[in-house]
Amino acid sequence: MKRFAALLALLALSFAGAAYADPSGTGKVMMYSSMQEDQLVAIKKGFEAKYPDITLDYYFAGTGRVITKIATENQAGQVAADILWVGDPADYLSFKKEGILAQYSSPEAAAIDAKFIDPDGYYTGARMMNMGIGYNSDLIEPDEAPKSWNDLLDKKWEGQIVMTDPSSAGTTKYFVAALLADANYGEEYFKKLRANGCELESGTTATHNQVAASAYQVGIMLDYVSHNLQAQGSPIAFTYLPKDLVSIFSPIGLVKNSANQENGKLLYDFILSKEGQEILVKNNLLSVRNDVEMPGVDVELIAKSALTVDLESLAANSDKILTTFDNIFKK
Repeated sequence: MKRFAALLALLALSFAGAAYADPSGTGKVMMYSSMQEDQLVAIKKGFEAKYPDITLDYYFAGTGRVITKIATENQAGQVAADILWVGDPADYLSFKKEGILAQYSSPEAAAIDAKFIDPDGYYTGARMMNMGIGYNSDLIEPDEAPKSWNDLLDKKWEGQIVMTDPSSAGTTKYFVAALLADANYGEEYFKKLRANGCELESGTTATHNQVAASAYQVGIMLDYVSHNLQAQGSPIAFTYLPKDLVSIFSPIGLVKNSANQENGKLLYDFILSKEGQEILVKNNLLSVRNDVEMPGVDVELIAKSALTVDLESLAANSDKILTTFDNIFKK
């Protein structure tokens, strides 16, 4: 009887051990993201090189589609990802409120400024990006390019401006919210922009490709996407505006009760690690860490020129922001 009890205890320990992730990392991990796929592939390669027994899978789409997928799965009972990584930090306030995220304090957060970290521990900024003005460098000389948001209202750019529909891209929604809330811009700015012939594209990549293909001369664009295309030989240039630049930090969050929780933590830590952030910098993103070199980028200057955005207000008024924009651009 004692031997039988001991056998049962041994089996129980075996099953208990199988229920938890091996500290060295085995199995898989799933991430939902609206990042550019080149950056996701780079993170996947780096993570799997460090943890060869874990497969990193990801679902990649524009922010609107990713948010819809998250909302649908959450309504059904469980989001099927382990890590969420979308562009608009205000979305994480909604994820937090809806109980989608788990609290997690990464040991890597010690090298990250507290302003990029949720004080309750539900998400951490994992990359920085900036909305500025991009232009086709085959068509426009640098000294002729627009250098402010108001420059886009000049008649010489009439019918030559493109931007991404904010309903499909979190970064553009953030940009629209920032300018709508600023007394120097507001609704009147977007009415003037529309009157000057600004057109919409359905996705971030499409917007940048249209400028690269000379379909438009200028665009409201992201630094890292512009730099990616430039590195590939496209005639794209990007201007970091000296005033009212829209700077965005894009967080990651661990999904509550996810299927691969421990591997999710390993991926979370890897993305925030110096190694992971250096991968992002090599792929034209800006790091949130204070110990990663970024040649040619003056982060302090970017911070000084950036507009202040109220995330709580953005999250609370997300639908109103899109409705206001749609009433100007889609009627």
